[in-house]
Amino acid sequence: MTHPLAQLFLLRMRPLWRQPSVLFWTFAFPIVATLVLGPAFQRQEAPTVKVAVVEREGAQALAERLAASPELEVVRLSHDEARRRLTQGRVALVVLPGAEPELLVDPSQPEGLSARLLAESALAPGGPAPARLRTTRVSEPGSRYVDFLVPGLLGLSLMSTSIWTLALPLVFMRSGRLLKRLGATPMQRGHFFAAFVLARGVFALLEAAFFCAFARWVFHVPMVGSYASFVGVVLLGGSCFAGLGLLAASRIDNEESANGVFNLVTLPMVFLSGVFFPTDRLPAWMQPVVQVLPLTPLNEALRGIMLDGAGLAALGMPLTLLAGWSVVFFFTALRIFRWN
Repeated sequence: MTHPLAQLFLLRMRPLWRQPSVLFWTFAFPIVATLVLGPAFQRQEAPTVKVAVVEREGAQALAERLAASPELEVVRLSHDEARRRLTQGRVALVVLPGAEPELLVDPSQPEGLSARLLAESALAPGGPAPARLRTTRVSEPGSRYVDFLVPGLLGLSLMSTSIWTLALPLVFMRSGRLLKRLGATPMQRGHFFAAFVLARGVFALLEAAFFCAFARWVFHVPMVGSYASFVGVVLLGGSCFAGLGLLAASRIDNEESANGVFNLVTLPMVFLSGVFFPTDRLPAWMQPVVQVLPLTPLNEALRGIMLDGAGLAALGMPLTLLAGWSVVFFFTALRIFRWN
């Protein structure tokens, strides 16, 4: 007679060969994820630091001297655009040409100090000594890293809760044969989906309101734009990822496969869609893919409204992408969804 412990152990191990998907998500998926995400963050050389030179008299000569440093990547911009990119963390330093060049640096940005030191070193030979370079600390509303981070975390939260709190219950309902019973009723599939999306929309508004109130109270994160526009973007983003959650759960019938599929759907966007750092820091060859991931336009729209005061008309491209993804997700989910 086999020991009860051995029988219980076999009971837990049998799903490995009875459900091949478990083997895939346990062993193959980490390898696939590493092969896909690894090259995105692999750098053969140290990354350059981006510096903006404001377009005015003397800008060309100043930009050429800065560009002579291999550690600096120099762009020439208008004053307003340079300040905006500094606020967004897309450049680490702004240089104002003049008899005594002035450096604008955000002390909250990790690269700000290194950019200032590199700029002073590049301008020292044959030019003004570092002591003659005026440094102005810029700490405007929306210029801190936490201001950049909060909209990205909100977008990440809208995606994650849509996937895990909407799609996972569907998997449990299917594995428990509840969906099969619902499918036998006169209920239409579209009504079933609409109920999930409406509930998700209400929860998304509550989630965004709580998150933004907390960020405003604790970190003083601003809301420069319209609250109405912000609510519209939150609803569109929540609906888009609700559709993605419904699509991801359309055919899954066990929890092990669900965890793997949901991680496959969400993990690339967590790292590539600008949640923690600007997307332009990723390699150029990845940009076409990064810019069309659903979370990327959502984060761009949230930051545009919260930090730049952008209106919906100025966010036409990201909102069009979100709306397009929503249609694709819902249409495909309706086509392939099964009750059992």
